[in-house]
Amino acid sequence: MHEFQLIDRYFSNLSVNNKGSFNLNDDVFFDKSKKLVVSIDTYVEGIHFINFKKPDLVMKKIIRSSISDIICKGVKPKYYFISGSGNRKTFSQSNLKKISVALKNEQNKYSIFLCGGDTVFSNKLSFTITSVGFSKKIISRNKAQLNDDIYVTGNLGESSVGLKILKKKLVVNKTLKKYFENKYFLPTLNLKLTDKLSSFANTSIDISDGLISDLEKLINKQKLSYKVYLEDIPVSNNVKKLIFKKKLNKISLITEGDDYQILFTAKPSKARIINKTANSMGIKISNIGKICSNLQKSQIIDQKGKKIALKTKGYLHKF
Repeated sequence: MHEFQLIDRYFSNLSVNNKGSFNLNDDVFFDKSKKLVVSIDTYVEGIHFINFKKPDLVMKKIIRSSISDIICKGVKPKYYFISGSGNRKTFSQSNLKKISVALKNEQNKYSIFLCGGDTVFSNKLSFTITSVGFSKKIISRNKAQLNDDIYVTGNLGESSVGLKILKKKLVVNKTLKKYFENKYFLPTLNLKLTDKLSSFANTSIDISDGLISDLEKLINKQKLSYKVYLEDIPVSNNVKKLIFKKKLNKISLITEGDDYQILFTAKPSKARIINKTANSMGIKISNIGKICSNLQKSQIIDQKGKKIALKTKGYLHKF
């Protein structure tokens, strides 16, 4: 049983009388009357991060991962709570100082404030972060429309390359090693896009589990499909060079997740305002495909116009 089957089977019925929970089929809770937006995420060593040798970078990564859930809804995060379980080694004075400094840096960068949390002694290192924002409206999932264009911000696949380097599955020079490791630990969040996103996006999600996996989650309660063009999926020049030199598979890189870019759909008539917003804000926004009728199967098309068969669509927690 995977995580979403578990939620559907045992917990979604507990939220049926609560509109703001979206039947537990979104990344946030939204109380419209209170203008309250809340998300929660748990991060476990060995699953969400390799180890705790760089506690400052791990903390920055999980903070950004958490507030990304709110940012992709067109909402600015305001507060966060953090709970952690660890032992004397992981929560040494040296590590705690690094954690504190890292959190302060993220607070200054994203204008967020720590409001509380909890600490527990355990030999299993984990953190849970609750992020809070306020807004009159949000961009929820499952609001895509037939013939919508599919867009993604930034570049994909860099975090995947960084993880391969950290796991010593890929060897590159020192400059590229530093570049990709930073992309893994320090994802770029498009905070300034929050004020504009709702003016053109019909539905949105952040890419945490992989492009295709998250695209399917985005429309999983709608009778729709998608067509995505591999050539249009944006990757950086550094990734392009590695794909060529190291024979890396582009489709594998963009389905491995941890990008934290915004994936959204919009009407074709919104193309001009999207391009104008991208240019004025200096944000890369790429049109990668189309929302289609469910009369045809979802597909990813390569440069030759052929359908690509996927080995995996993205990361999935299995129980």
